[in-house]
Amino acid sequence: MSDFYQTGIVATFHRLGKFNLEKIESELTWYAQERPIALVLPSLYSELEGEALKGIVRELKEVKYIKEIVVALGPATEEEFKYAKEFFSVLPQKTRIIWNSGSRVTEIYNAVESADLPTGEPGKGKSAWMAYGYVLSQREFHAIALHDCDILTYGRDMLARLCYPIVNPNLDYDFCKGFYSRVSDRLHGRMTRLLVTPLIRALQKIIGYHPLLVFFDSFRYPLAGEFCMDVDIARVNRIPGDWGLEVGVLAEVYRNSSLRRVCQVDIAENYEHKHQALSPDDETKGLHKMCVDICKSLFRTLTSEGIVFSSGLFRTL
Repeated sequence: MSDFYQTGIVATFHRLGKFNLEKIESELTWYAQERPIALVLPSLYSELEGEALKGIVRELKEVKYIKEIVVALGPATEEEFKYAKEFFSVLPQKTRIIWNSGSRVTEIYNAVESADLPTGEPGKGKSAWMAYGYVLSQREFHAIALHDCDILTYGRDMLARLCYPIVNPNLDYDFCKGFYSRVSDRLHGRMTRLLVTPLIRALQKIIGYHPLLVFFDSFRYPLAGEFCMDVDIARVNRIPGDWGLEVGVLAEVYRNSSLRRVCQVDIAENYEHKHQALSPDDETKGLHKMCVDICKSLFRTLTSEGIVFSSGLFRTL
């Protein structure tokens, strides 16, 4: 269900009426001949054993407009890597699996770190960074889409709606972020409802008007893990290595693109994914770690914009 409301300063594409998936996919296939698309899938090995990723692979087998799928596999043994190769071998698209804990990729990380450039802890952001580097090295793609591998309600229309604003030359967008409803018998989306949105609006009250805070507040679902971007933006964006990926990417898009070339699109009537444990006593995992990483990313970004975080500001916050 759409509410027709244009949120803040970011163009919002609603899900209006019946969605003609065949028409959109036909147009994407036409545009992709001149504007090839790569899809990045950051995945943990544990997700290969779940139902969500099996459903995603079933849907992707029917997608004709994706030129290459890049799976960024998290920490895994050699046997698990071999299983991942077999698992994704059913995809008809050209598929590459980046084994982030493998010896060859580890050598790359070590070479980068030997130049005093820390690559951070293993995580979604680090995996996405390596996958983006691989795609950019090909020098043959126009757009890179990325989405999570734990989406239980995944459908081809999600990917089509995510890619369309970037690939359609008549729209001329650089970055598109997905948003969706979270309707069930529970109140999901806890990180957005209880942390990110209240935090951003509290900062607006304390600090006053700031363009970056207005930009963040304009997104319906700032922590959505689904987005698509032009390769030129991907080339210059700095990507956080932890759970601050989504907020960090928005900050980089704000710096490197024009507001009129940023949009958000309603990609699903309803969305369900794997839920993290609260982990109130351990800040190294679960929602507790997500809270820490997201807040660090947000505060660092605002500090780089000239905002001074004093002890008094934190007490007020």
